[in-house]
Amino acid sequence: MARQGRKDLKWDKLDNTANLFPVIVSENVSNVFRLYVELTDEIDPELLQKALDRILPYFDVFNSKLKKGMFWYYFETNSKPAPKVMPENTYPCLYINPYENNDYLFRVTYYEKRINLEIFHVLTDGNGAMAFLKELTFQYLRYKNDELMEKVSDEMQEGTSLDKEDSYVKNYKKAAKKGYKTENAVIVEGEKLPVNHFGIIHGYIVLNDIKTVAKKYGVTINQYLLSVFVWSVYKGYLKGATSEKPISACVPVNLRPYFDSDTTKNFFTIVSAYFKPTKENYTFEEVLREVSGSLKEQITKENLEKLFSYNVSNEKNLIIRSVPIFIKNIAMKSVYKKSARANTATVTNLGVINVPEEYTKYVKRFGIVLSMSKGQNIKGGVCSYGNTLNFTFSSSIRETDVQRTFFRHLTEEGIQVSIETNGVYYE
Repeated sequence: MARQGRKDLKWDKLDNTANLFPVIVSENVSNVFRLYVELTDEIDPELLQKALDRILPYFDVFNSKLKKGMFWYYFETNSKPAPKVMPENTYPCLYINPYENNDYLFRVTYYEKRINLEIFHVLTDGNGAMAFLKELTFQYLRYKNDELMEKVSDEMQEGTSLDKEDSYVKNYKKAAKKGYKTENAVIVEGEKLPVNHFGIIHGYIVLNDIKTVAKKYGVTINQYLLSVFVWSVYKGYLKGATSEKPISACVPVNLRPYFDSDTTKNFFTIVSAYFKPTKENYTFEEVLREVSGSLKEQITKENLEKLFSYNVSNEKNLIIRSVPIFIKNIAMKSVYKKSARANTATVTNLGVINVPEEYTKYVKRFGIVLSMSKGQNIKGGVCSYGNTLNFTFSSSIRETDVQRTFFRHLTEEGIQVSIETNGVYYE
């Protein structure tokens, strides 16, 4: 049953992953990601604002402002009105200035039939944000359609989580050792687009087609997509040449299913889709075998637990906890710069997005767009709705060799793909 009214949250700690984001954020590295939903009708901004005002008090994690203490950043309840819903008039995923946004760390914009939710990663991850976007969408659709207002309760969905536990702390193991390495990886470079200009390419892929091909190779859809992505860097950027550095795609893994968590805070860890081209002219099957094998080895409950437990152990170390925040920030920036060189790109997959039956005829698609981060000039965001898988490339360079190789390979495999772009590459 949905909660009534606003819970009085005075202050709250950042989760383990969130501690990094205030340290590395800047105008050029926003750490903002976008989820969006495209509906079947034009957006009514007044009703969208009304829907946001309605649902925000239920979500303590979103109803927060960021404060800086002596030893750590922390959250405090934001008592200001919800941020103003605005028409989209900038590129995606730009820095969120809290002072211009009623101190909130997310924003809601709209464009034609699309609702955009952009979130500073300090609040939550893609799965936590999707719960918020869904409820915003459902509430909006109820206001927009009398039929829904009559049929559907004006409350949160029964299955929507409002939990805000720190699942990292709850599940970590004290004896954890460092579980990852930081070998410098291939960086996809090219002509830089102007500052804060992002090139966006959406690939709308027939889900049944890709299921058939993945099954043929004996891998999951995610393993197949990541293998095609790595293959596309190898063939599209390296042109099939050898490299002393590996291609390493950073893959966020949702930890909730592994540790029985329903938190709306961040709860993910990172593995790598790894391939090192030590010879020329690998076949796709060879790349697929290596990438899918490395992912299978890494994505086990035991290994995932080891990866995040090491970071939590550092956070709980009494000596580290007593260090003033300005010194912690210097150390964390140094570690981040080193680790940033270990990843070619990030590809995140939110999986299958479902909505209750009464809303399906009003919803066309969902999508995710990632912002750039240090050393990563190209990223991919994936989710599925109905029989369409949406693979969205975002990039800060003009060259599109990787993207073209990616979609060309899919079509060569007999997979139907339609392409949409924001046109930045042609300006």
